[in-house]
Order: sequence, then structure tokens, then C-alpha cells
Amino acid sequence: MKNIVKAAITAFLIVGPVTAAFADTTGTFTGASDHITTGGVTITKNADGTATVTFDASFSLDGAPDPRVGFGKDGEFINASDLGVLKNLNGAQSYIVPASLNIDDYNELYIWCLKFAVPLGVAQLN
Repeated sequence: MKNIVKAAITAFLIVGPVTAAFADTTGTFTGASDHITTGGVTITKNADGTATVTFDASFSLDGAPDPRVGFGKDGEFINASDLGVLKNLNGAQSYIVPASLNIDDYNELYIWCLKFAVPLGVAQLN
């Protein structure tokens, strides 16, 4: 038993403590429905189960009524994933994804026009 404990302590000292590492997911927006949408997005999983969606400084949307941010899968926006109103038409901004929304279920991030139910921009997530 002493040898097992000693081996475990030695391994801990050599390797160090195990920490959770969360890989970021990224994408680049392309316009949709005759809108110009550009810029990059990064999604970071947080240790508390939430995630953060961050648009980079180059993000831009040419404008539309009622733009929203949310997730989709395989070309379809999922209403239940709506993160809220787009804060700004240009520049860096971030949105919190609640822990109740599993981002692994989606492969796209949308800028969505709620008023006309059309995509304004879509980023394929990698």
C-alpha cells in the first residue's frame, strides 16, 4: 500500500495537478439574405458550465431590424438558442451562453432577423 501511495505522490509531483482545459471554438461570419456580415467569433467554455461568445473587433453587420444572436445547426437557426439582441452593428462584443444551453449541440452561430425570420450572417463553428 505504501508503494502505491508513494507512486501516486511521485506522479502528482512530476505531472502536476490535473486541470480542466476547454478548447475555444471559432468561426468567421459570412453574410446572408443579401446582408453583409463580416468578422470573427470565438466561443469559450467556462468552468461554471456557461460559455462566452466573443465577436472580434472586425465584426460588422450592414444593418437590419431586430438582429439577434443565437446558434443553429446544419443551416437552421434554433429559436431556443437566442442569446438576445445584437449589442452593436460593429466591433468587439460578447454574450453569455447559459449553462442550460449545450453549445456542443450546434455547429453555427447566427445573426438572425427576428422580425423577418431570416439569417443576416452565419459563422460555421470549428
